[in-house]
Amino acid sequence: MENNIILVGMPGSGKTTFGAMLAQKLPNYVHIDIDSLIEKTTGMKICDIFAKFSENYFRKLEYDTIKMSCNGSNRIISTGGGAFENPDNRATLLRFGKVFYLKTNPDILYERLAEDSTRPLLQKENPREIIAGMLKKREENYKKAHYTIDTDILSKDEIIRFILHETNS
Repeated sequence: MENNIILVGMPGSGKTTFGAMLAQKLPNYVHIDIDSLIEKTTGMKICDIFAKFSENYFRKLEYDTIKMSCNGSNRIISTGGGAFENPDNRATLLRFGKVFYLKTNPDILYERLAEDSTRPLLQKENPREIIAGMLKKREENYKKAHYTIDTDILSKDEIIRFILHETNS
């Protein structure tokens, strides 16, 4: 197994934030945020890719980007919220690093995402219910990660310490 650190979880669970924090603690690692990389390479925002092409088109870009990003070591990879739903993505991520599921309560996710208009799957009525429904559907796959971290009960520092400890063991 490569020594990559892979963060999965719902939108708003902290994958990008913790990825950046880990990169500061691990200067010989590079942080790759899959959604940001897709936006950079396509020159389009994720919500525009969904609107102009489709979710299926985006998921193909996501799959290709994950495959490319896992090709190497010393990487911290923050995935998009739905990336771990794809069995091919899941197999790749589980094979090329230690996968950490950032488990977060749906009410906390809603609070973090309520004002975020860049989330295409949440731009509907009842976003709180959408978040809870998405989490219920996705949790079965998220639980296939090597580690589950309950972000509701741990501080940011405790989460970082846990990931660093498990990465070095």
